[in-house]
Order: sequence, then structure tokens, then C-alpha cells
Amino acid sequence: MATPDLVKWFKDIGIGDVPSVGGKNASLGELYSALAGQGIRVPNGFALTAEAYRTALKDAGAAERLHTLLDGFGHADIRLLAKRAKAARAIVYAATGGEVLRGQIAEAYRKLEKEYGKNVAVAVRSSATAEDLPDASFAGQHDSFLHVRGEKDVVEACRRCFASIFTDRAIAYRLDKGFDHFKVALSVGVMKMVRSDRASSGVIFTLDTESGFRDVVFITGSYGLGENIVQGKVDTDEFYVHKPTYKAGKRAVLRRSLGSKELRLVYAKGHGAGTTKQTVTPKAQRAVFCITDKEALTLAGSAIAIEDHYSKNAGHPMPMDIEWAKDSDDGKLYIVQARPETVASRKAADVFETFMLKGSGKSLILGRAVGERIATGKVRVVRGMKDFAAFKPGEVLVAETTAPDWEPVMKTAAAIVTDHGGRTCHAAIIARELGVPAVVGTGSGTKKLKTGQTVTICCAEGDIGHVYEGKIAFEVHRVSAASVPQTRTEIMTNLGNPELAFTTAMLPNAGVGLARLEFIINEHIGVHPMALLKPALVKSAKERAEIKALTKAYKKPADFFVERLAEGVGTICAAFYPRPVIVRMSDFKTNEYASLKGGGAFEVKESNPMIGFRGASRYDHPAYAAGFALECAAMKRVREEMGLTNLKLMIPFCRRVEEAKRVIDAMARYGLKRGDGGLEIYVMCEIPNNVIQIDAFAKLFDGFSIGSNDLTQLTLGVDRDSEIVAFDFDERDPGMQEMFRLAIQGAHRNHRHVGICGEAPANYPEVAAFLAEQGIDSISVNPSSLLKTMQVVAAAEKKVGAKAA
Repeated sequence: MATPDLVKWFKDIGIGDVPSVGGKNASLGELYSALAGQGIRVPNGFALTAEAYRTALKDAGAAERLHTLLDGFGHADIRLLAKRAKAARAIVYAATGGEVLRGQIAEAYRKLEKEYGKNVAVAVRSSATAEDLPDASFAGQHDSFLHVRGEKDVVEACRRCFASIFTDRAIAYRLDKGFDHFKVALSVGVMKMVRSDRASSGVIFTLDTESGFRDVVFITGSYGLGENIVQGKVDTDEFYVHKPTYKAGKRAVLRRSLGSKELRLVYAKGHGAGTTKQTVTPKAQRAVFCITDKEALTLAGSAIAIEDHYSKNAGHPMPMDIEWAKDSDDGKLYIVQARPETVASRKAADVFETFMLKGSGKSLILGRAVGERIATGKVRVVRGMKDFAAFKPGEVLVAETTAPDWEPVMKTAAAIVTDHGGRTCHAAIIARELGVPAVVGTGSGTKKLKTGQTVTICCAEGDIGHVYEGKIAFEVHRVSAASVPQTRTEIMTNLGNPELAFTTAMLPNAGVGLARLEFIINEHIGVHPMALLKPALVKSAKERAEIKALTKAYKKPADFFVERLAEGVGTICAAFYPRPVIVRMSDFKTNEYASLKGGGAFEVKESNPMIGFRGASRYDHPAYAAGFALECAAMKRVREEMGLTNLKLMIPFCRRVEEAKRVIDAMARYGLKRGDGGLEIYVMCEIPNNVIQIDAFAKLFDGFSIGSNDLTQLTLGVDRDSEIVAFDFDERDPGMQEMFRLAIQGAHRNHRHVGICGEAPANYPEVAAFLAEQGIDSISVNPSSLLKTMQVVAAAEKKVGAKAA
């Protein structure tokens, strides 16, 4: 019978047992013993302790030989590293083949057979005593073996796991992190195998991996075994779930993205224990998500429970990195690993850092952005380890995928580009840890990029990463939180791109003063809403086919519009929750609407679209009323299904009071009644009549947002799109200052909130100062202007205070 020091079962292991069974096994034991009552499923298993490893080395007299190989050894010479690592592994493998240890492994495996059946398949996974720590993950450094059956093969897999403590990558990693090789021991976990090869698996983070934003659960998944995800061989499905609203009982997926999932890793029959093979995922399966929304929410619930449990034990927030698998035998979801997240969660909270391109260039290739940074360098296409010797520090590593053995080279790269992989693949994980940008899942980076070519890697433009031709200048802004001034006036931000929401929300701000639906419709939908309602009227056969392809997964084509719009707005609202997010309903001009797929069939041609069929005039008009109903359906979903009640709605270009009444009535018919559930509806104050009749408009709306661009254009009679009279477009004109003053006074006279969301305060500090002096409630500017505007407003408020004193 195995002694307690050498074999421990998961039920007897907790998070405090890291010195005995390593981080991975301690975490599995904690999950199994402490969280099973919360509905979290963890396969049963046992751990071979660190004491078993140490005893085996001692009994074999292996320590002296290992010291000879590794004492005083660096890893700059990759060939010498490989040679010594191989010799060290051989020593450990031989040492762990003793009869006593083999017998204990076999006996424990037989107990698992009694629980799960004869010859049960197990996963054999390494777990170092310095693993999964808050400042070092050791991810991928040691070996694991899947779907191992029978006593003989389980013993063999355990010995190979023990030996993997001296892989090339593990030796290099410990040296980089300052860990003593001989103070780190290896434990081995043996657990019942979840048959995800015939189902799906993936990785969960309890934060956004790029920005470090902590109020979301980020779930990735693909078909088959999870190794494909870690190794970056598949483009995964992605789901986001908002934690605060989930905990409040609103269970809805915030945002989802369909991955291509090209390959599926499965077990190969008749080729030895644990042998796997790649298969091509059938086209029909690639076209749908690998898990349902309900399953994604179940995983999110498990992830939140795990994070809460670990955070409570730690005494501080503990974002987690979790592995999951779905068992094809019982159809249930299992958690097979949980560890502290060690990169995004450690970003400095007291420093705001933003990267921004100063120029432009030809985009050579696109992929998933990792790192929110920018870098330049010469391309080096790497096909395998044979190319490592030629790689020079500061080059851009371009490869199909990366593997843990590549890390000594990766750490010298300026940036990383891969053909395959999602944001939880090996390349992405290591890029974040190293602090370099990476563009993963490009599809053809190794074909389109050439060694020696100078490129700029930009991951600062949202979810999509760009590889630009040539060297493009960029700047980095770093501002300490301590230097951000406090102001009476709320400083809000303008935002239309959901992909930048999490990052922007972490900057100092009071919420979103203007979120434009047009950006989301244009970038994430691309189809005219009426073309989705009446596709048969679209004249172009090509456009009809494109619309059909985009909407084939939906019961009705219009559902595509509602879901995508709700996801975009919901992402922004979730990012800033519970701060207010003011979303302006669509304000495309007719020429802009016509440029959307199918739009030509539904838009008239106007000689001056700027003051034509736009904004509020469309919403209750027969030509667009049904399209507006879709916009309202999406906003209703955000507030009611997603629970994001910080969403406020705003009506643009509302010319007359009677028009405003019709719009308010239409919104109520579509389920957006002002006041219900605390719903507030604002109006853009951008037409002189909005200022002149502000008392009448105030009876219908909860607030005003001054649109300085259109208000200046219509007050001064200047077409802001005309270059020849552009010199007369000036928000600093005395007439404009009077308009601002009257709008602010009128809103306050009616006890209504008034802000400004045009470009004037950002472009002209004197305008921001004037507005602050007039007592405006909020100023909303682009993210890049937030800190500058705060400083200007703080100075203006100080001046006003001095005068009052």
C-alpha cells in the first residue's frame, strides 16, 4: 500500500499542498475537495508527491551527476542546452524506475479502475512545486500525456513526466525566473481522462487577456483535445460573459466570435497509448459554435465560483486561468485545471499606458491582436528549430505556430506573428508574458511575409492586429494615476469601437458620453437593416448571396442585425458598468446607408445628405421605421436580457418638437418606454431649434448632449465637408459661445443634464475651459484627449472658484 507521503488522492489535497504536490495538483485537489458541492465537476485522480521524486533521485544517487551537468550553466548556447537537458532527463527517467515507486503507481491506478471501470483512460500531467504561482506560470514547461491506459503505460508516462523537469524550455525558464533547479521538485498527477476528443475543450480566463479588464469571463473553445488550442493550431470560438450582471441573475452571453476550428485532435487507435492524430473538422461543424450559449454560461458560472473561492482564500482578487473539457460519453462539462493568471492581472494599476501610430502604411496581413502594443523590426520566417541559429534579437518571429521549446528564441523577438492560433495559444501566452505584441491566426503570415522585410506590428487598434509594410513611427503615452486631476465636470469619452471598450474603460473617465451605432453597424454588421428585412428587394445578386451567407445561421436574417448590434453595444456598456453609457441611435446619411450591403435598394439620392433624410426623421418614416424597430430590439436586449441598465439612449438630429414626440412614441411601441426600468432618453442639441426651444424639448427628454460639429455648421451656415469654406468653421466664434451658454442655461433651468460630445473641447482647450466656466455637467472627448481635457477643465474650475471667493 502506498504511503501518504508518496501518493495523495485529490480528496485529500488542498491549495496549501503546493510544496508536496505542486501547483497544478494542489489546485486540482482544491477544486475536487472544496468546490464539488457548487456543481463544479472535476475528474477524480491522485498525485505522486514531490517526496516520491526526491526519494527516487536520492536512492539512485542522481544528485551529483545532475549538479555536474547544470551548476553554473547558462542557456545562451542552445545546442549545449539541448545536450545537457537530454542527459539530465535520462538520469531522472532511470532514477524513477524503481520497483517500489512502480508498485505504488500501479496500486493507485487499480483504485481508479474500481471507480471508473477496467483499463480506464487517464491523463498523466506534470506539476512542479514552483508551478502556477502568481508571478510564474511554468505553462507548457513540462510534459503531459493523455489517454493512457493500463498499469504498464501509466507507469511509463509517470516516469517521462518526472524526467520532463529538465526539458530545454524548463531549464531556460527557471534560469530566467531565478529558480534553483534543485529547489524545484516535480509531482505527477494521474486523473480520469475526459473524452473531449469526440466533443470539445478549451480555456477560460476570468479577465480579458489583452487589457486586463476584470469584469468579464473570457471563454475559448474548439473541437477535440485541448492541445490544439494551447499549441495554437486552431482558431477558437470565443465567448464573453459579464460578471456583475451574471451575479445579479442576468445570464446572457455578452459577445461571441466564431472561430474557424480547422483541425481536431483525436486519439489514434492501434498506435500505442496516448497516441493522437489530427483530423480535418467537417465543414458543417466549423460553421457552428463548439458549445451552446447555455454551456458557455455554465462554464462562466464555474469560472466565477472558482475565482471567488481562490480570491477569498488569498485575501485579494485572484483572476484565474482555467482549462475545461466536455465528455462525449456523458455530455457533461468538466474543469480539468485552474491556476492563477500571471500576466494580464499583474499590469500596473497606477500607470495608464497607450500606444498610438503616428503614421500609416499598407496593411500586409491581419490576425488576432495580442498585447495592445506596437513594434517594428525585420521579419524572420522560422520553420522549425533548425532556423533558430539564424534568428537575431529584435527581429519579428513569423511562424506557423510556436511551441514551448521555442521560448529561448521567442524572448529575443520584437514581435511574433503566427499563421494559426487564438488568443489563448502558446504564442499569445508567451507574448503577453514577454510584453511584446503578437498577431496570431493570420492564416498565411509565413507565405506573405518574407525574411528581411521591415514591418510594423500594431496591436493597439482593437481585436484585429495589423502587420504593416515598412517602419511606421509610433508614440507611447504613460501617465500615473496620481497625476490625474479631479474635476467637478464629468469627463467622459466618445467610443464607437467595442474592441477598444475594455482598454478605454480602464482609463480615468466618468463613462461614455457618445457611443455611435454607425461604427458598429458599419464594421460589425455591414448590411443595411432593410436589406435584412426585405432581402428579395436587393438588386445585386452578389449582395444577396453575401447577405445569405452572413445570416445562414439565423432563423431570420434580421436576427443577425439585432444580435450583432446588441453584442457591440453590450460590450461597451459592460466595460463601463455601472457608469453611464449614452448610445446615439443611428445617424447615417443617405449616401452612407447606401454604401452598406443592399443599401442601394432602400436609399434615395440627395444633393445635400448632411441636412437631408437622417437622424430622427427616419425613425417613424415608412422608408425606415422597420429598420429603427431592429435598432430598438437590440437596445432592449442589452438592457433587459443582458441586464446592462447603465445604457441611456440618445436621439440625433431631431429638428422639431413634434418629430421628437413621434420618436418617443415609436420607441415606447418597440419596448423602450422612457422611465421604464429607469430608462433615460437624451437628445442631441445640435440644431439651433434645439437651443431656441430647449424648454419644450426638455419636457420630452432626460438630458441634452451638445453636438458642436453640426451646431456650429448650422449656426454659422458653413458646410463642414466643404474644403473651400472650412476656414469659417470655428467653434470659438462668439456666436457659438452664446449658443453653448444658452443651451447650458436652458437645460439647467429645466433640471436636465447637459453635456457636450463634439470635437471642440478636444481641439480647443479654450472651448473646454469656457464650457467648464459655464457649469456644463459633462464633457465627452476621444480617449486620446481624456487626460489633456481633465487638466484644462481642472484649471478652469480652479479659476471659477477663485473668482467666486
